[in-house]
Amino acid sequence: INNSSIEHILFVSSTSVYSELNREVTEDEIIKPTKDSGKALLNVENILTNISRIQTTVLRFAGLIGYDRMPGRFLSGKRDVKNGNAPVNLIHRDDCIQIVFEIIQQGVWGQILNGCCDKHPLRKEYYTRQAKIIGAFPPTFDDSEVSNYKIISNKKLKKMLNYRFKYPDPSVIVENKGEIN
Repeated sequence: INNSSIEHILFVSSTSVYSELNREVTEDEIIKPTKDSGKALLNVENILTNISRIQTTVLRFAGLIGYDRMPGRFLSGKRDVKNGNAPVNLIHRDDCIQIVFEIIQQGVWGQILNGCCDKHPLRKEYYTRQAKIIGAFPPTFDDSEVSNYKIISNKKLKKMLNYRFKYPDPSVIVENKGEIN
């Protein structure tokens, strides 16, 4: 990269870099990932954003849904799933693609942005409903422990790109063709 003519990098990362702080998290957080995947992504983010002659935008996407990523199948039939009272952080694939397009089109470089739906329904309500919609066995949840969570803020992305989500609420099931049920 240092010896190339590259001027801009768009690195698609993940909101897994954020710890579960039991509150809303923004791009301004001091991050200390707990999972190895989050640690690895943060390391790559730091490497890319510290290349002095290249402007890198880091785009942290939440959990991917849409088309073949049908959330009703993710936890179908599972028992005693933890963190049922935690809010979910999801984003539809169509929004991911449009956000990438907007960053490139508008030349938004040197930023860190979170890509996540506006709404954050509770995990147990969301996955139970999604399983029922597709006719799968809904999961059961173990609510004996306090849920740890994070709510990913998308405010900076929406303001900087003047972006309005096509799918602001992940509770709206999306079929393989991308149409709303």
